[in-house]
Amino acid sequence: MENKDTATLEEVKKEAAAYTKKNDVGERMQLIIFKLGKEEYAMNIDQIKEVVITPRIAKVPQTAMYIKGVANIRGNIIAIMDLEERFNLIEKTDQPNSETIANYTLVVESEEFKVGILVKEVPNTLSVNTTDIDSSSEIIRYTALDERCIKGIVKSGERMIIMIDMFELLAIDEHVKKVNTI
Repeated sequence: MENKDTATLEEVKKEAAAYTKKNDVGERMQLIIFKLGKEEYAMNIDQIKEVVITPRIAKVPQTAMYIKGVANIRGNIIAIMDLEERFNLIEKTDQPNSETIANYTLVVESEEFKVGILVKEVPNTLSVNTTDIDSSSEIIRYTALDERCIKGIVKSGERMIIMIDMFELLAIDEHVKKVNTI
């Protein structure tokens, strides 16, 4: 009888562990989803201060091609970046003209950086489980970007969304800029 009770207890523990594993949702994360080229990208919502209609951009000479210039957003002058150009996602046939300029700007702010990211469509939000994010370690070796910039691929139904860390990308850009001036 005691062996039967022990076996039953072990079975219950196994079933409980299997149920917990099956229904383990992990932490939830809020993302901002936007399109670059033909793909969807995401950033942690904590990295975005606000989304605004793109204001007039003043070009600044001798800047990288993906830095479109500066803009006045709520009294703050910030650099405006085109990630499609930064990531080489623009096809030769897709060269922007005055009608295809991005309509919205994601304002990314940290203690060190404040920059605007151009997007063509209104970004959406998506709440995902952290378990729905595949680590980028295997993916990153096929890209020229530093592995700290791509946090992973978010799986949401049939969608695959590339999750980036703008703080890391901006820190790397700053480091490269310092190295190039030496």
